[in-house]
Amino acid sequence: MTTQTVILHCLQASIFGTVFGFGLAATVTDALYVVRRPGLLLRCLLAMFVAMPLVAILIVRIFEVPQATEIALVALAIAPIPPLLPKKESKAGGEGAFALGLMALMGLLAIVVVPLQVTLIGTYFDRDFQMSALAIAKVVLIMIVAPLLLGMLVRAYRPHLADRLSRPVSLLSFVLLLAMAVLVLYAMMPAVMTLIGNGTVVAIVAFIVIGLLVGHVLAGRSAERQTVLALSTASRHPAIALAIAKTNFPDVPLLGATIVLYLIVVTVVAIPYVQWRRHRAPRGGAGQK
Repeated sequence: MTTQTVILHCLQASIFGTVFGFGLAATVTDALYVVRRPGLLLRCLLAMFVAMPLVAILIVRIFEVPQATEIALVALAIAPIPPLLPKKESKAGGEGAFALGLMALMGLLAIVVVPLQVTLIGTYFDRDFQMSALAIAKVVLIMIVAPLLLGMLVRAYRPHLADRLSRPVSLLSFVLLLAMAVLVLYAMMPAVMTLIGNGTVVAIVAFIVIGLLVGHVLAGRSAERQTVLALSTASRHPAIALAIAKTNFPDVPLLGATIVLYLIVVTVVAIPYVQWRRHRAPRGGAGQK
């Protein structure tokens, strides 16, 4: 087993543990939050599955960027919400039930929507794009659905055990994720540095800022929902994006480095928004439709 394989398995384990930790604190009501609000659901779909692919295509047409950046940005635009956002969104003053429900629902919908988007996006590159629903389902089920449901089952049938497990599982997962992230950044940094100064950073920043704006506006007037949908729209799933990019462009270099650069930039760019929303977060609940 290579070092790269070990790092990958550790990353997957840390993400599984993190989402399991979310499930330990979640209920069925949380999971169905978005489903029970059709108007909000429609706006979420528009923000995450319609607006961002169009934004990505517009950006790569406006900016002069390398082929790897063009491909990675479009792939990111059609990748759904990453599985680590609910904790970040809640800390920024977002509504926890909305964050969890959005993560679960968008993950499930991605199994059907992403392969369709891949086909449609292929017309932009004037070639046949391929990404099977089975490949998307594998990532979504392992990284989102399975650990979330497992945690929720523990919460439903052994609430005291869920309370005891929640903190140590979350802490261990975070430490493991942080360690593996540092190793990935260390290994990829030389390749990432080659992307500086060629328009890639500017294009990525534009993509993220527009994503924050689109999500914020489409969330409606609830401040807590604005925070969740803004961060969810600007943040994409790197594993699915890389799978889409590599499946269709296996010989294009720097795709992985571009997605790693995106992860660095989205973390930095989101800081001012997160701080602003944290100060603006209401102390009461948001019950708007």
